[in-house]
Amino acid sequence: MERNSTNYILTRHTYYFSRQKNTNIRLTLPVVCFVWQIAMIILFGVFIRYDKESNAHWVETKAHDNITSDIENDFYFRYPSFQDVHVMIFVGFGFLMTFLKRYSFGAVGFNFLIASFGLQWALLMQGWFHSLDPQTGKIFIGVESLINADFCVAGCLIAYGAVLGKVSPVQLLVMTLFGVTLFAVEEYIILNLLHARDAGGSMVIHTFGGYYGLAISRVLYRPNLHQSKRMQGSVYHSDTFAMIGTLFLWMFWPSFNSAITDHGDGQHRAVINTYLCLASTVLTTVAISSLSQKTGKLDMVHIQNSTLAGGVALGTAAEFMISPYGALIVGFFCGIISTMGYIFISPFLEKTLKIQDTCGIHNLHAMPGVIGGIVGAITAAAASESVYGKQGLINTFDFTGDFKDRTVLTQGGYQAAGMCVSIVFGVVGGAIVGSILKLPIWGDPADENCFDDEVYWEVREPATHHLLFRI
Repeated sequence: MERNSTNYILTRHTYYFSRQKNTNIRLTLPVVCFVWQIAMIILFGVFIRYDKESNAHWVETKAHDNITSDIENDFYFRYPSFQDVHVMIFVGFGFLMTFLKRYSFGAVGFNFLIASFGLQWALLMQGWFHSLDPQTGKIFIGVESLINADFCVAGCLIAYGAVLGKVSPVQLLVMTLFGVTLFAVEEYIILNLLHARDAGGSMVIHTFGGYYGLAISRVLYRPNLHQSKRMQGSVYHSDTFAMIGTLFLWMFWPSFNSAITDHGDGQHRAVINTYLCLASTVLTTVAISSLSQKTGKLDMVHIQNSTLAGGVALGTAAEFMISPYGALIVGFFCGIISTMGYIFISPFLEKTLKIQDTCGIHNLHAMPGVIGGIVGAITAAAASESVYGKQGLINTFDFTGDFKDRTVLTQGGYQAAGMCVSIVFGVVGGAIVGSILKLPIWGDPADENCFDDEVYWEVREPATHHLLFRI
């Protein structure tokens, strides 16, 4: 009797998770969008206010603080960087994912959707953790808040890369809701409690986002994904569009790594270091890509992705005195490691660990993010007054207040601890969120219909053109 009962439960469980997919999201997607946007309006009305530099009382603030010019407003320092980061989020990330032959709408369109929702939720979550005024209970936002919200969204867009083409827009919104929440918590732990430095987000953004996406992809493993193999590749024009995303990201990455660093030497140094590191990465990526083919030809997958790995890996140490040749060394090794990852590690992850990583975020974000955490920890531990100067050391690592007695060796240890925190939050959080997304209520595509825009988009093109792709 007990055996029959167990068999019945297993049969029902199997049926529940393997029944015919229903991808009609006519009700669920509008409901989620309307309800969550209305919730944002209400929460913003209760909590969000302009900060003193964006408030109409700025004129009075200038007089009170003896500020003689509007140029002292933080907007004029931060907006150029914000603009660059914003382009990276909506254009760079979106177009980088258009490499699939039949999933360009989903790449750019869903990137647009989840970024637009995520930045609103991020302003609230980061505000509650970082800038909630205890006296008024309000969150005061300015241009730096917008940059930080974009950073938060970047973690979710990285995770999207692992499940690209295999999930519904409703699942992506749920993934973003939890992803932003987890990001805000791990960011608070790493930056505030551990007091680690991570200006460009090697740990907080890339390591977390990478392992968050990989863990979700593992839980959502599709044993029959080979049924969509015909749609998984790229074509000439889709790779060209993806390269547009690569170039936008590559050009603006110095702004990404320097956007929230201290005005002056820290921001200046972060731009120089990232600029050099990215340039070095391109050459070693091209070299390994050519060596990997018997004919010496280049693989566009490597050029689109691994050329960016240096920007990821230098995020933590960008504002440190790593030196120009140090930045070149980091880029040199990142190009090699990331490209080797696409050649050897990605097939291993899929075959052995059952992780189906559509965009290869392990090689572009997760692994370089860990490298960035290690580089940051070593560089921090090796810092000295002879290199930084006494005041420079205090400014760079913010050795003030409760942390005024911290040594550089201790700082290096906390930098390493921060990296561990980001990995744990990514893996554990991703496993939990993946289990929620696995419920058959979100309208995700069937195995044979993955990587196809026609599941969720009106695709207006001649039927013969569609047949060519099918062939």
